[in-house]
Amino acid sequence: MSVPPLLWIAATISPALVKQLREETGAGMMDCKNALSESEGDIIKAQEFLRKKGLASADKKAARATAEGRIGSYIHDSRIGVLVEVNCETDFVSRGDIFKELVDDIAMQVAACPQVEYVVTEDVPEEFVNKEKEIELQKEDLASKPEQIRSRIVEGRIRKRLEDLTLLEQPYIKNDKLTVKDVVKQTIATIGENIKVTRFVRFNLGEGLEKKSQDFAAEVAAQTAAKPVTTPVKEEPAAAEANETEP
Repeated sequence: MSVPPLLWIAATISPALVKQLREETGAGMMDCKNALSESEGDIIKAQEFLRKKGLASADKKAARATAEGRIGSYIHDSRIGVLVEVNCETDFVSRGDIFKELVDDIAMQVAACPQVEYVVTEDVPEEFVNKEKEIELQKEDLASKPEQIRSRIVEGRIRKRLEDLTLLEQPYIKNDKLTVKDVVKQTIATIGENIKVTRFVRFNLGEGLEKKSQDFAAEVAAQTAAKPVTTPVKEEPAAAEANETEP
């Protein structure tokens, strides 16, 4: 009786190889074993298999709870500081290199995007959105257009404005053909767990503080004016000696 090829391959895959794939990707043990079976023990192909499989199910994972994760930080030139919280499902994944790299990259992304204020577009307050719509509708370039076209143009402009303000819609700093959201989805595909960027805060050196400016010319002038000006007194020459009396 012949053994099916996949069963034979699965039987020959070592636990060490499964462990290596799990450590590199953060995927579950059975997922790693199946990926290695499908790729005939080739760990590179197994990683690609996990990535493709994960991308197809990333949206399904979005509803799963993310109670673990990491708080990452980034400081640029001692002038910009960032803290970011990124969550995942298990402590095992949060300690993996792939997840750590993602958190570090997102912290750097926040530092590089000073206009970003929110994680996703849904976080933008409704009052702000309504105000932006009101401003757009009053612009002169839309005055002569039909109502239906005006609405579509305004909708597109508002969408672009919200994307400019949100972290996940930014072009990824390491590959501007992808957005941060795309990279998060790819990482979900690789590790097989849901990931959520929860919040961030950015610190700019001196922000909100009044800086005292010095006018050195005025300061020197003030100091000079404060000193009494003394006019040098010209000494009178000594009185001429009396003419010598004649003998």
